[in-house]
Amino acid sequence: MDKAKTVIHAEYEILKAVIENVPLDEVHERLVKDEASATRFEKAANNVATLISNLAVRRQHRLPFDHPDFKHKEE
Repeated sequence: MDKAKTVIHAEYEILKAVIENVPLDEVHERLVKDEASATRFEKAANNVATLISNLAVRRQHRLPFDHPDFKHKEE
């Protein structure tokens, strides 16, 4: 894919890039001071990853038909 064919397509690619490329090392270093805060951080990171993933999945049926991640909407 050379260009964004729709706004949804661009949103999907941005969400996918965030999931794959945003390191949390600095945030982890700042927030995690003990075992309890480490557990909270891991749960929060998983929650946010799930939210972002859900946003991306909800766009898959609106991607261009020739996009490798395109999926038909489930009824």
